[in-house]
Amino acid sequence: MVRGLGDIFKIQDLKKKILFTLGILAVLQLGNAIPVPGIDIAALRAFFEAQEGTLFGFLDMFSGGALGRLSIFALGIMPYINASIIMSLVRKSIPYLEKLQKEGEAGRKKLNQITRYAAVVIALIQGLGLTFWMQTMEVGGVNVVVNPGMRFQLITVVTLLAGSIFVMWLGEQITENGIGNGISLIIFANIVARMPAGINNVIRLIRVEEMSILGALFLLAIVIAITAAVVYVEQGQRRIRVQYAKRVVGRKMYGGQGTHLPIKIDQSGVIAVILAMAVLLVPGQISMFLPDSRIWSTVGAYMTPGTMTHTIIYAALIIFFCYFYTAMTFNPNDIAENMKKWGGFIPGIRPGKPTADYINKILTRTTLAGAIFVVIIAIMPTYFGELFNAPFYFGGTALLIVVGVAIDTMAQLESHLIMRQYEGFMQKGRLRGRSRRR
Repeated sequence: MVRGLGDIFKIQDLKKKILFTLGILAVLQLGNAIPVPGIDIAALRAFFEAQEGTLFGFLDMFSGGALGRLSIFALGIMPYINASIIMSLVRKSIPYLEKLQKEGEAGRKKLNQITRYAAVVIALIQGLGLTFWMQTMEVGGVNVVVNPGMRFQLITVVTLLAGSIFVMWLGEQITENGIGNGISLIIFANIVARMPAGINNVIRLIRVEEMSILGALFLLAIVIAITAAVVYVEQGQRRIRVQYAKRVVGRKMYGGQGTHLPIKIDQSGVIAVILAMAVLLVPGQISMFLPDSRIWSTVGAYMTPGTMTHTIIYAALIIFFCYFYTAMTFNPNDIAENMKKWGGFIPGIRPGKPTADYINKILTRTTLAGAIFVVIIAIMPTYFGELFNAPFYFGGTALLIVVGVAIDTMAQLESHLIMRQYEGFMQKGRLRGRSRRR
């Protein structure tokens, strides 16, 4: 996909963007390593090591381990992600937000500002909840908070809120002055930052002879094959042939060309998995906070990752949210109306409602195929370690995010390279023209 990758650092502007992005990500990792004062790091780390596959383990993965250390960036970018998801879901139901969406660049800026305010409110609520909950936590009879009280609460809430706002600002700086989408790259970096620990676990098992070199190579081949399959599906499209009728305006003829309407196999991406996981893990976390409740203890037992009940409900929720998100963001009726307005039609299908029904039929089928694939990837971490004796977390939300962000960033690098090469060609042409005139 990327041609001339070796020429990236030959282009000064692109080189500055990449170095700026890497510098911001380095600042992010530095902040992830600085803990909030008054925390017993060892006790907190022991708690999060036992939370793999739960909501806390999920949030710790997204924060690059910062939540497990309660660092100044413990909340990370998740408040902004939650605010963005909420805005995308309610945008169609609130007339004012829908009006802003149609106002172009000015409306987009106002929507982004509203999203930032919502992210600050969510960060404040999460910071308060996390702070008060930490004060009640005990691990092996050891209090996680060394000196609980008003002073600890004030310092921790202000620190977490300021850290979340700063991380959000870092993401915007990457988007404006770096390469790629800053918010996505921050999540990408936090997930990838955990890879060395997984590689170290494999090396340790090989050294103690619990895993052979052949077994490690087989595991590597499985990982590469699954990643390639995710890349293939994420880039997969169902293209609908669209033909535009010829129109005569004055003495000129317009239209007559054919094009395609692309429909992605996986329209929702990772959002469906995030929403399904958030809904499914709430009963389990309530049962953990209320251990004396018989009802919630029973619910928590059924909602334990790896059980058949958990897997079935998880898969059903993912499929539901795939269709829900697609319905919220992709409207066949609007597309059919726009095609009819500009003289476009699908060969063999009448314009108007028949076109909308045809697009909706294809959309339903492709969404089902994409949803089933996402379900397979999402439940993979539960069984991957057992089937292949893998000493690391692989699959699920992390894999979908890493692949999606990598594809998007590579596409932006490709566009920068093509643009710079085109400008260089034009400059040479102008220079040759000047030399001929002289």
